Amino acid sequence: MIIVSSCLAGVECRYDGSHNVLDKIQKLARENKAVLVCPEVLGGCPTPREPAEIVGGTGEDVLAGNAKVIDWSGKDVTGLFVAGAYNALETARKHNASLIVLKENSPSCGSGMIYDGRFVGNKIPGEGVTAALLRREGFKVISEKEFASGEFDAQ
Repeated sequence: MIIVSSCLAGVECRYDGSHNVLDKIQKLARENKAVLVCPEVLGGCPTPREPAEIVGGTGEDVLAGNAKVIDWSGKDVTGLFVAGAYNALETARKHNASLIVLKENSPSCGSGMIYDGRFVGNKIPGEGVTAALLRREGFKVISEKEFASGEFDAQ
C-alpha cells in the first residue's frame, strides 16, 4: 500500500483550502490503492489556515527541537506539525506502507525542498517535518514529481 498527501488526490486541505491534484494519484485513491494523509490536518490545523514555514532549519531540526514551524502571523505551530507527523507515521505503520508520496515544498511533506522560513517564496534543500520523521523510521518517501516520472511502482 502507498500513502499519499491528501491534497495530491484532490482533497481541499492545503493551507489556502485548495488542492494539488495529480490524476495518477487521484486514480490510485479511487481504486483503494492509496491511503490519504494530510499531516497538518491530522495534527489539528484548520483548513484554510495561514501559511507556515520552518524557521531555523529543516524538518529534522524541528524534530530535534532546534527549529520551529511558524505561521505567517508569527504564531508557533510546531506542536501541530509534529503531532501531525506522528499521526502520519502511525498510518504508515498501520498500512505497512511500501512507498510514501508527499507534496514537495511543504513544511510537513517536502521531501527535497522546503521554503526558507522568510515567507518570500525562496526554497532551500531540505525536508518537512513529516518527511523527516518517516524517513528516520525507514520509510521510502518521494515527491509527487518523482512519482509522476514513473520511476516508482505503486504497489
